[in-house]
Amino acid sequence: MTYRTIRLARASDATAIQAIYAPIVRETAISFELEAPSVSEMTERIAHKLEQYPWLVLEGDGEVLGYAYAGRWRERAAYQWMVEVSVYVHPTHQRIGAGRALYTALFAALSLQGYRGAVAGIALPNDASIRLHQAVGFTAVGTYHQAGYKFGCWHDISWWERRLESVSDVVVPPLALMRIVGSEQWQAAMEAGERLLRR
Repeated sequence: MTYRTIRLARASDATAIQAIYAPIVRETAISFELEAPSVSEMTERIAHKLEQYPWLVLEGDGEVLGYAYAGRWRERAAYQWMVEVSVYVHPTHQRIGAGRALYTALFAALSLQGYRGAVAGIALPNDASIRLHQAVGFTAVGTYHQAGYKFGCWHDISWWERRLESVSDVVVPPLALMRIVGSEQWQAAMEAGERLLRR
């Protein structure tokens, strides 16, 4: 596989995305969900996120290799410039820089929209995820102890923060996603991630 691209997710990606995510739910404590979502539920999640937030996929030769997305962090209006982010990569396509590439493109897109910061929660232990988040500029801000119970034991969750560079110093609500999709700046954001992929 030599050609890989990062693009906006589509409803038709739901089956591949569900196939990546379901084993994580069923077999690990990385996700605190207890039951894997169905393909139809994943389709709805993608559509809901894309009303305002980027959901990106890394595609190689027509196959979804991984994905990353952002969503609302807290409901109150004063938090609207912060997002919560996640990234997942198919096990057979790890170690090609996929996580870093997807996050780089995602952060560039979020910056275009005017978001100021991103947070990520990491269920512990998860050294690989901690290394990835450190590599893309996150810093640890604290740990919630015994935050989730799964597979017969309690799990801590570590919270991480990363500042995003806004394209404007004017404090206005973040732009709707479709205001930037397809623009030259959007394409540059996707390419910024693609350049980090190891061939």
